[in-house]
Amino acid sequence: MLVSDFDLRTIDRAFLDNPYPTYCDLRENDPVHRCPDGSFFLTRYDDVLAVYRDHDRFSSDKKIDFKPNFGDSPLYEHHTTSLVFNDAPYHTRIRSLLAPAFTPRALEELRARVEAFIDARLDELADRGRFDLIADFASPLPVQLIGDMLGVPESQRGPLRGWSLAILGALEPKLSPENFAAGCRAVGDFKAFLGDLIAHRRRHPAPEGQGEILSKLIEAEWDGERLSDIELFHNCIFLLNAGHETTTNLIGNGVEAFFRFPDERDRLVADPALIKAAVEEMLRYESSNQLGNRRATTDVEVGGVAIPAGGYIHLCIGAANRDPAHFPNPDQFDITRQPNRHLAFGSGVHTCAGASLARMEGQIAIGKLMQRFPKLSPDGPPVRGGRVRFRGFLELPAAV
Repeated sequence: MLVSDFDLRTIDRAFLDNPYPTYCDLRENDPVHRCPDGSFFLTRYDDVLAVYRDHDRFSSDKKIDFKPNFGDSPLYEHHTTSLVFNDAPYHTRIRSLLAPAFTPRALEELRARVEAFIDARLDELADRGRFDLIADFASPLPVQLIGDMLGVPESQRGPLRGWSLAILGALEPKLSPENFAAGCRAVGDFKAFLGDLIAHRRRHPAPEGQGEILSKLIEAEWDGERLSDIELFHNCIFLLNAGHETTTNLIGNGVEAFFRFPDERDRLVADPALIKAAVEEMLRYESSNQLGNRRATTDVEVGGVAIPAGGYIHLCIGAANRDPAHFPNPDQFDITRQPNRHLAFGSGVHTCAGASLARMEGQIAIGKLMQRFPKLSPDGPPVRGGRVRFRGFLELPAAV
């Protein structure tokens, strides 16, 4: 594909499997690329960071952008009500109300639960010998954890992952009728499920110290205001979607990187204290979320290119995190890389609220996995998820 022809709506399977050569070409030859639909695709670290940090001239509100695809559908209601696709003052209010879910104390309440879940899962996988790292390890952890945080009974967690994948799948640059219908059904089913759960929690608040935050969200106030039912529904859905997809991808991408760079795996096995730096490198090297978006609120210039008011901008996190101007030898996976100021969690006022939680999950899950199975190896061809925005695997066969 020629750089001048790059179009998110017409990309092929080769790009989905490995977008980095294309990102490199764009970054070197057309770093503020004008797509055929008039949008702008940014690939340099400095440009992406500048837009992230300038929330006055670049809006996160998606009401204009989602209307053509979503109409007045449940998907539109969800994605324009949840935290991530809004500006201040709404964003400030919702983020403040969600803050109790991510305090150091709240995370510490969850740590022992994460460790116990991972230990039990590793015992099971050791007995089996061969398994799918995504279905049997990476995806159950965040579903379990978010289920605990929302107080979802164990027996009722089966649909959660499917709902999350369907809702997030509708955010792809090219939306099929099938994906649109599946996303709308998932939002409707999830809202109905949460309605019963929230009604129960209002009658029976959870005891303190269990890591359950639904009761806190129901009671939380900011300037005398609480979350409305609609806001409560959609931000609970958001917690699952954001926490599930990114953590599953972090674990899968990180372990697969170790398959390709076994010397780095051996370094971690020899020195488990490297796990924090290793997770940061996993986040940089294969960012779970590859794309962010903003809309210019005024005429502005980015990277020497004029962008008119209303111009839609794609922030390519995956490309920025391999910019050689900030990351020497960027295609090398190096678990001791310092400094490592990647943009996997964004930047500015919209920095991912759950970044500390995702890091904790990744450090515990990958650290324990590598110590338990130091020679973990691939056991068949991996299957990529086939999505532009969220980079991860659907299948990753492994053997101990």
